[in-house]
Amino acid sequence: MNLSSDIICALATPNGVGAIALIRISGPGSRKLLKGVFSKDVLNVESHSVHFGYLKNKKGTLIDEVLLSVFDEGKSFTGEESVEITCHGSSYIQQQILEMLLTSGCRLAEPGEFTKRAFLNGKMDLSQAEAVADLIASQSQQAHQVALQQLRGNFSSELKELRQQLMNFASLVELELDFSEEDVEFADRTQLKQLVEEVLSVLHRLAASFALGNALKHGVPVALVGAPNTGKSTLLNQLLGEDRAIVSEIAGTTRDVIEETLNIDGILFRLIDTAGIRETEETIESIGIARSHQKIALASIVLCMADASSPDQLNDLNTWTQTLREQFPQKHILSIANKIDLITQENACDLAISAKSGLGITALKDKLVQLINNGFDSSQETIIVNVRHHDALLKTIAALEKAKEGIITQVSGDFIAMDIRQAMYHLGTITGDISSDDLLGNIFSKFCIGK
Repeated sequence: MNLSSDIICALATPNGVGAIALIRISGPGSRKLLKGVFSKDVLNVESHSVHFGYLKNKKGTLIDEVLLSVFDEGKSFTGEESVEITCHGSSYIQQQILEMLLTSGCRLAEPGEFTKRAFLNGKMDLSQAEAVADLIASQSQQAHQVALQQLRGNFSSELKELRQQLMNFASLVELELDFSEEDVEFADRTQLKQLVEEVLSVLHRLAASFALGNALKHGVPVALVGAPNTGKSTLLNQLLGEDRAIVSEIAGTTRDVIEETLNIDGILFRLIDTAGIRETEETIESIGIARSHQKIALASIVLCMADASSPDQLNDLNTWTQTLREQFPQKHILSIANKIDLITQENACDLAISAKSGLGITALKDKLVQLINNGFDSSQETIIVNVRHHDALLKTIAALEKAKEGIITQVSGDFIAMDIRQAMYHLGTITGDISSDDLLGNIFSKFCIGK
């Protein structure tokens, strides 16, 4: 792919009025472009140096006093000669500087074009480039750690090592084809089968981490379910610290699903208050109950609630909790006895709380965090958060499973090599070793302008 020689510019800070704003310029001749409009000559200054001066437009009218940060080719984020202008945050000043740059020979950057140039210039691979967008969008400590780890290249390094091992064996298998008449074997089939199994083990682990990674990125879905008047809406309000849901003694108050986010110890949770589940002929309430069942299926954690003062509800809760655990073995299902401030006897639920008074809420929060952390260290383990990466991993696994079957059934080496090459192709699409203009366009178009 040919790199553009255009000089691009964009506002890198959010639109609107603030104390300062940052405008980025990148491309061959970025310094020269500022000659005559900046009060100092920066053509021959050192890279990574900052210069105070004044910017004016082509007519000589003063725009603002600014700081210019200068970066040499090969030493900038994009890998190109770059300049960053730090100015006052007036919307008018920002617009005037951009207009001056455009009349001086710049063009406005497309979404993600700075990061795209960094990828094309070899400053990072494609998975690292995508981590830039995830880092910007991170809303919790865990999401931040996962994105930062990927940006540092841990995931890329792991994939490239696997890909290289497969490439070495694929080359040996293909070499055998050149000596097919001599019946020689360069690639030991036992070792090849062992390698494929080892690679598959790593890929299965990475693919399995997507469920957690996706939850950490978008918020762990927690469904609050139970019969009417068990205190689900009261619990939601207690956890949020505000009256978000209507609370009433009238059964069936919650008619629809209410979702809110809550950050607990750096983990973002999406709390989902559902309609009380019961038999009803009321049309609107029935729709809400149907949606409750949908949210249970989509949630990572389900809090099944019952009124602790009702023995019948507690009995039903234990049965229902066990049924859900059998139906959804991958989910965390917790039984919650609410309104314990009204009773004295103990119960056999996972947690006992009073959503109204706040009793047991700290223990519930600690339990939610424990279920997600569960001994994993996001700074050490590779967690997949990107749907594209997950899809490519599944395709790689399918190709390697086919290669493994071919080794076991002793099919011709060219078919085995073909399957291994297919697996290498899918791995390569993650890091960008294999890419296309359409793929890059789709990825970087989702970035914000200025990044």
